[in-house]
Amino acid sequence: MEIENSATIAIVLLAVGILVWGYYRSRPFGKLGLLAWLQSVILMAPWLLFFALFAAGIYLNLAAILFLLLGAAGLYIFLGRQLRAAGQEELLRERAARMMKEAQESRSETPGSETPGSETPAASPVLPVLEGINPEDLKKIQGIFGINTFFATQTIPYQDGAIFKGNLRTEVEECYSRLAAALAERVGDRYRLFLVPNPEGKPVVVVLPRTNEPQPATVSQKVLFVVLVLVTIATSLETGGLLLGFDFYNNFDRFADVLPLGLGLWIVLLAHELGHQAIAKRHNVRFSLPFFIPASQLGSFGALNRFESLLPNRSVLFDVAFAGPAVGGSISLVMLLIGLLLSHEGSAFQMPSQFFQGSVLVGSLAKITLGSALQQELVDIHPLVALGWLGLVITAINLFPAGQLDGGRMVQAIYGRQIAGRATIATLIFLCIASFVNPLALYWAILIVFLQRNLERPSLNEISEPDDARAALCLLALFLAIATVIPLTPGVAGRLGIGG
Repeated sequence: MEIENSATIAIVLLAVGILVWGYYRSRPFGKLGLLAWLQSVILMAPWLLFFALFAAGIYLNLAAILFLLLGAAGLYIFLGRQLRAAGQEELLRERAARMMKEAQESRSETPGSETPGSETPAASPVLPVLEGINPEDLKKIQGIFGINTFFATQTIPYQDGAIFKGNLRTEVEECYSRLAAALAERVGDRYRLFLVPNPEGKPVVVVLPRTNEPQPATVSQKVLFVVLVLVTIATSLETGGLLLGFDFYNNFDRFADVLPLGLGLWIVLLAHELGHQAIAKRHNVRFSLPFFIPASQLGSFGALNRFESLLPNRSVLFDVAFAGPAVGGSISLVMLLIGLLLSHEGSAFQMPSQFFQGSVLVGSLAKITLGSALQQELVDIHPLVALGWLGLVITAINLFPAGQLDGGRMVQAIYGRQIAGRATIATLIFLCIASFVNPLALYWAILIVFLQRNLERPSLNEISEPDDARAALCLLALFLAIATVIPLTPGVAGRLGIGG
């Protein structure tokens, strides 16, 4: 007990230390820094309060939890608006000073060739010879730049196109739309324009031919899709048998018993994929067929997908990636809650009480609804509890912030490619460590390394960041995924009365 109390005190001191460190780190940035710090505090405070009270044996009902979440979300969005307003004022002041300096530099570079308000091309008199792009196209492409959009100062060969370095002269969205329209007017639909940050964080323009775009699924890939669907149906039925306590493939006569469980699992899987497809269609982007990954223990790990068209911006990447876990996870959570509310002595399923120690989220909700029943060795539960738990686990592992998983795409959309790359490495290290406890973690890590480790390709407008509401949803989704897969410690579970 003393060791657990010391660990609790150490965790509290660490959390306070992180908040104090963040406060002092933010102070040099003035109002902007303090607002950003307050956002991070407001976003995580309800969950930290909930789990702290839960560990202390104080249980909040669902109404109180929802009130905390809604209040925190409202404060987060309000602070985000204040932060953006303050940032816009600071940005305008910096931009005014920079434009005055750049105007002087541009006049010295091309004396007498530009007048204020003109859209003078920034083309060099001598065109470089670039492989994959002929001089005539290059001259037309260079003609789209000017002092009112993007003032190009250097042309560098890149793949089958070119990189144009220079200075951004207007808002990012306006600059991209004007450059893309000018490019289409001059060279038609043969090239695509990307506005991306370079390694130093400065905007550059990349122009590539359309031949570099993602391609639709091939016939062999469609055949693979059908095969994986059939195998996943088989593993779903096998999982249903395991939940009922028998081997389905040695008891085919009990097909009617496992069918409802298999159908319930497929409701979650299909809802997840339909969420992706609906939002992709809404944004007019193509999203591939889902390549389901069968797993005998869970029925399926979910599915792997790829974009078959370029994305206009990072907000679209987030929306499509978030939609699947949002729909599938919500349905799974509803299944779990309804199942817990319907559970009673004599329910169809019996689960060891240790089952509820395997997840902070599931254990917390079960304690609120089932109470002292969790102290028994075997707990009678409704089948929807098992289906909801499986759906939440599948959703959580797809929310791991790695590569082209849903979580990896969300992190890339909100925080950029550099942070997403580091998150991928950290996730793989975590999975390798977790594999000593659960071999499934190693299986998932291998799949990520061989199939999903690469980041999503840059959007056409990679510089514009998603809004604060999307950032809040990203953090909330990642937090709930962690709460789903992290187990309760034996000491905490014992104090809560979970387990015999």
